[in-house]
Amino acid sequence: MTEARTSRTWFLTGASRGLGAHWAEAILACGDRLAAAARDTTALAPLSERYGDRFLPLRLDVRDATGVREAVRNAEATLGGIDVLVNNAGHMLVGAVEEADEEQARAQMDVNYFGALWATRAVLPGMRERRAGRILQVSSYGGLVAMPALGIYQASKWALEAMSESLAAEVAAYGIHVTLIEPLMFSTGLATESPQVKQDPAYDHARGALYAGAEAAGFTPGDTAATSDALLALVDTPEPPMRVLFGTGGLEPLRTEYAARLAGLEQWDHISRLAQGKPTTS
Repeated sequence: MTEARTSRTWFLTGASRGLGAHWAEAILACGDRLAAAARDTTALAPLSERYGDRFLPLRLDVRDATGVREAVRNAEATLGGIDVLVNNAGHMLVGAVEEADEEQARAQMDVNYFGALWATRAVLPGMRERRAGRILQVSSYGGLVAMPALGIYQASKWALEAMSESLAAEVAAYGIHVTLIEPLMFSTGLATESPQVKQDPAYDHARGALYAGAEAAGFTPGDTAATSDALLALVDTPEPPMRVLFGTGGLEPLRTEYAARLAGLEQWDHISRLAQGKPTTS
């Protein structure tokens, strides 16, 4: 006789479009409870009609730390303790480092890094008390490598990567698992719906290199809806990975990139040794 599945409570940011919209539908369809956060909850109305009190739409700007804490408290009071947090809210600023103005650069970090940080901190007390929980951080293939014309965006993801890896070591003792999801290429409208820089012709070559690099790598768009199956399978895994790619074609470029990093460090080890200086003697 198959053991009955225990339903879970999820908190998902960026739930109204792209990957988040597919994930919200899948989470509810499998019988779980969902608090779905978005800046505009209009698109979530059909889910409220279909799933009733298992669904809680929350109007939220993740840049507002106080608002995030209040939203998590609301979700916990309404649906119960949060078992799974998915930090999916984000946007992608395409442009060279010099092209991005101060407001755009800060907004990129506020949404992609600090928004995830505020939500993570808000769910941790409850997860620690229950000694269980899953935190899924939606990073990017650009959280593992850096490409021209995406420096500000990728900086926000690299920050998320470092914070999450440290967090995983800090909370493992409480039965909390942290996983970084690294999507490759999916047709979500992320780039077209995100704020964009005022382009400077001086960096046309950088944009060209970005698109040429993606073409050379042979990346092809994956099935956005299929990521829902991957997400649910990941949460059902007893011992989930620290990082997982969503989509194929990324492993070989990563092998090349990381091998080149190590080779470069080894090539310049004489400078490292020069910086170390001579051993001191007592």
